[in-house]
Amino acid sequence: MLTVTELANRSGATPHAVRYYTRMGLLRPERNPNNGYHLYKPREIDWLRFIRQAKQLGYTLSEIKAIMRDADQGESPCPRVREILQKRIVENRCHLEELMALQTRMEQALLEWANKPDGIPDGDSVCHLIESYSADAYRGRSSGNRMYKTV
Repeated sequence: MLTVTELANRSGATPHAVRYYTRMGLLRPERNPNNGYHLYKPREIDWLRFIRQAKQLGYTLSEIKAIMRDADQGESPCPRVREILQKRIVENRCHLEELMALQTRMEQALLEWANKPDGIPDGDSVCHLIESYSADAYRGRSSGNRMYKTV
């Protein structure tokens, strides 16, 4: 049987991670009846390594727990593993596209603002750069032009 620190050292994790995964129900120690300490079977080293590998692939702890439950019940977790990863790839691509669109908007705004003077808030305006970009982004709609003091 291994203590938290021994398990952490043998698996390459931190004691904090071991305790956290134990609280999450991913690791199942026994209690030492003499002192109440958690004691882990050597098999938990493999589980801990598995958890760390799954996290590196982007699986959440709740997904890892479900995968481990399948394995505990003698069922192949592979269909679930593939399904989760396929879904995550689609989500990541969507997120990357959103980030690229944001990056483009940011770069365009910075180019637009390159030669614009700094403004001082005048009670109706906070930052004319952002407000002018919004107005430019929605051309054709009423823009509610504001007056800006430049310095």
